[in-house]
Amino acid sequence: MKYTKSKMEQLVSEHPELKKRMKTLMKDMELEKNFALKALYHSEVTDNGPYQKDYQDLDLQ
Repeated sequence: MKYTKSKMEQLVSEHPELKKRMKTLMKDMELEKNFALKALYHSEVTDNGPYQKDYQDLDLQ
């Protein structure tokens, strides 16, 4: 599975809990949006993360 910024943005917009987590990462870790998206991808999507199926399903839309 490959990281795609546009897919992560769409996933975050569809899941309020991810949006909240991204904003927390940006504030607490002083990350820019792009880095926060990548951090979420690696923690919540890859390696059977809780949002892996939702991320993969974005290809089918």
